[in-house]
Amino acid sequence: MMSICCPSCNSPRIATRNLARKLGSAAGALGGAATGAASAVTGAQSGATLGSVAGPIGAALGGLAGAILGGLAGGAVGSLAGARMGEEIDARVLDNFECQTCGHVFSVTEN
Repeated sequence: MMSICCPSCNSPRIATRNLARKLGSAAGALGGAATGAASAVTGAQSGATLGSVAGPIGAALGGLAGAILGGLAGGAVGSLAGARMGEEIDARVLDNFECQTCGHVFSVTEN
């Protein structure tokens, strides 16, 4: 593992900022949940079909469960995809490291 030191004060007390990862994860979760909610009709129909074995109440509860699971699954997948894309942006574009001693923000480039 490579030890990172601040290029300004040479301190080894370095923290990663991960700004793009955090933003990408949040945006992906929102987008994924929206997509999941939009396709929740299919989940609700499937849940209602499976729940119909238990009568009208089972169909209603099954439809609700299917819609909720569709939104949750979409949000989880979107969040993971957004976080992964954000990690790449953090690593390749942004100054992702911050010195905890002097506050200097910098990136590390491999040669």
